[in-house]
Amino acid sequence: QVQLVESGGGSVQSGGSLRLACVASGYTLNYAYACMGWFRQEPGKEREGVVTIGRDGNTRHADSVKGRFTISRDVAKKTSYLQMSSLKPEDSGLYYCTTGPGSACVQPLRAAGYMTWGQGTQVTVSS
Repeated sequence: QVQLVESGGGSVQSGGSLRLACVASGYTLNYAYACMGWFRQEPGKEREGVVTIGRDGNTRHADSVKGRFTISRDVAKKTSYLQMSSLKPEDSGLYYCTTGPGSACVQPLRAAGYMTWGQGTQVTVSS
């Protein structure tokens, strides 16, 4: 059974940085081929795609985070990372990592294509 565990969330002032990590377990040989992503959700709002990465390394960013957020992955460690810089109060939310089959990367910022989700890690940015 595939499991994802996020870490690295916390509270930071506007303009600050945070690095989130997501460790996967239960994968056999196909982690390298998975579509991976980070989503976030605020209370009462829908979960939104933040940034994703496909098996070929191609990334997709939400317009609101372009130039500020970077996704990366270490296949050997089965870990993906979200480096967040120049954080704004509107970046606050519960951040989830997710993985799915390669087909999820056809529309990577849509949550419906992904199969496995972590429990989330809270990010709070104060002004």
